[in-house]
Amino acid sequence: MFGRAKVDHSKPLTHREILVVMSGLLMGMLLAALDQTIVSTALKKIVEDFNGLNHYSWVVTAYLLTSTATTPLYGKISDLYGRRPVYQFAIIVFLIGSFLAGAATSMDQLILFRAVQGIGAGGLMALTFVIVGDIVSPRERGKYQGLFGAVWGISSVAGPLLGGFFSDRQEILNVTGWRWIFYINLPFGILALIITSIVLHIPKVRREHKVDYIGAILVVSAVVAILVGLSVLGPENGWTDPRTLGAIGLGFLIVLLYIFWEKKAVEPILPLSLFKNQTFTLTAIIGAIIGAGMFGAIIMLPLYLQIIQGNTATDAGLKLIPLMLGILSMTIMSGRVITNTGKYKKFPVIGT
Repeated sequence: MFGRAKVDHSKPLTHREILVVMSGLLMGMLLAALDQTIVSTALKKIVEDFNGLNHYSWVVTAYLLTSTATTPLYGKISDLYGRRPVYQFAIIVFLIGSFLAGAATSMDQLILFRAVQGIGAGGLMALTFVIVGDIVSPRERGKYQGLFGAVWGISSVAGPLLGGFFSDRQEILNVTGWRWIFYINLPFGILALIITSIVLHIPKVRREHKVDYIGAILVVSAVVAILVGLSVLGPENGWTDPRTLGAIGLGFLIVLLYIFWEKKAVEPILPLSLFKNQTFTLTAIIGAIIGAGMFGAIIMLPLYLQIIQGNTATDAGLKLIPLMLGILSMTIMSGRVITNTGKYKKFPVIGT
């Protein structure tokens, strides 16, 4: 079925061959995007099973944190070792994390395995666009990248609905319903692994890089320390407790170490010189605020609707659809207007 897609890459791929490769990439991207939102409507059932209300936000945070930290690393690692093996490594890590998260027996285990999932997801998201850049000319790239926009849109709407559907089921095939939000990744991930094994043949062109592993570790460590202080130790022990202050202080100390390290790094994970550009700095600040608001709403609204309003998880997922459709529609509309007019400054202002 897929064997014909093995082609001589000295010449450009045909549209059909590109679509076959895209099928595997799109499946990987869908899984990574879906897992950002699918747990939101299932958190209530997870918290009830594990008695972990104080740590519920970490089920989402752990995934986002590791996927964000590893995303910049995958591109450079794939330059050293090749696109396909690194991409397939990301799929395998994601599948291992998914299986272990579904089998978790405590909140701590679930958070840890969600972090493992995030490490794989970082590669799925980053390398998808890198591989598209390898096989598609710049002129043709836009029409194929539109497919990934559609995948993000589908995952934004389907994630909360699927999470609600599974968590409302007491058991499916003798397995607790909410665990299927992780197990559902397995067949699709394996299929993506098979497809990319057969069709993804990109000549390896080794490019020498210095991968900033230490920078990534420092970023994750700083954020974890600060968040532990703010979301765990503070509410449990008080804001003036030495453990709370120590965790927050340690986080900011690591931030200083990170800044010092990045100034010396040959290829920093995030070049600090970028912040000299006012447009970049303002965009980064706005993006952080919007991200905090969006993911905060995605996490908190389903809990509010289920615990306070008495809605089922499925109903909570349905009530999130207007939010997700608003984000999706304005992303598409603003992108088209910016492409046609070349004017972009007013959109961040209006959106904020």
